[in-house]
Amino acid sequence: MKDALLWKKEGGAVRCLLCAHSCLIPAGGVGYCACRVNERGVLKTLTYGKSTGFAMDPIEKKPFYHFHPGSAVLSFGTPGCTMRCLGCQNWHLSQSPRESRRAFDIPETMPAEIAAMAVRELADGIAYTYSEPTIFFEYARDTILETKKLDKKKFHVFVSNGFFSEQMWNLVTKEKLLDAIRIDLKSFSDAFYREYCGARLEPVLESIKRVRKSKIHLELITLLIPGKNDSAEEVRAISEWVAKLGKDVPLHFIRFFPQYKAGDLQATSEGALRGAKGIAEEAGLRYVYVGNLGGEDDTLCPRCGTKVIGRAGFSVVQNALRGGKCPSCKTKIAGVWA
Repeated sequence: MKDALLWKKEGGAVRCLLCAHSCLIPAGGVGYCACRVNERGVLKTLTYGKSTGFAMDPIEKKPFYHFHPGSAVLSFGTPGCTMRCLGCQNWHLSQSPRESRRAFDIPETMPAEIAAMAVRELADGIAYTYSEPTIFFEYARDTILETKKLDKKKFHVFVSNGFFSEQMWNLVTKEKLLDAIRIDLKSFSDAFYREYCGARLEPVLESIKRVRKSKIHLELITLLIPGKNDSAEEVRAISEWVAKLGKDVPLHFIRFFPQYKAGDLQATSEGALRGAKGIAEEAGLRYVYVGNLGGEDDTLCPRCGTKVIGRAGFSVVQNALRGGKCPSCKTKIAGVWA
């Protein structure tokens, strides 16, 4: 175990300030995530060094469509999550600490080793993913700092559910840890977040707004779950909120497949995804995508319709951008291109 960041003592208990649950943890107890323990009045993290494996992925798989297209990232994560989504697509990893402390009985890989791996594998950057990176924030932070010692040009991205605290985000921005973050906007219903995710909507919305105010690149996804969050009314509410945030924020609608405790539901239809895309475009969003269909969307110039990024699956097969602009009408395409 390693000392955690972002906590304070409250009597014999400790208050974790890492995520929006803000758990008050008694002596010997663990937080809602089951990844942080009060060890004699000191908050300890159980996830440090506990990567479950590594993979080289295209950045489009995260998905990021407006951030260094065609680049390769070294991806890793640890057991644990700040949410308990009933249909989690990666539940065997995210929920394992709640089943048993043995979830952490895996060999350690230290941050300096990951940094060296990223250099050796010629990764363009590192993605902190598979599980919620907030849950292994200390591990991610040290990996970022170690990587910067070897190669400052490598970028760092979080794939997050957005349920992190303001204190965590302030540290991210103060230390300039991240270059991009992709956040799940799972629903526009607080009831959905409470019943399906074991969380709340408002902290996620606040996190998204904080990211938008920063210089860190932001993309959003919504996993459309039949009968749960896929109504035209809710898709319109999400789309209009994102449009007010910024019409150039990329929004991805992703196909759901029945998993975990939501095995009785149906997979999302292609028609539902296409319909959601149409609603979002009607709301004024310039960059809307659908995913998990086997063929991913291209990026079109919002002004003239020219294909500026062509994709086949998670591969970029065409990049017609010139200095981040459409080659036909010179419109600037929102994103980080070089």
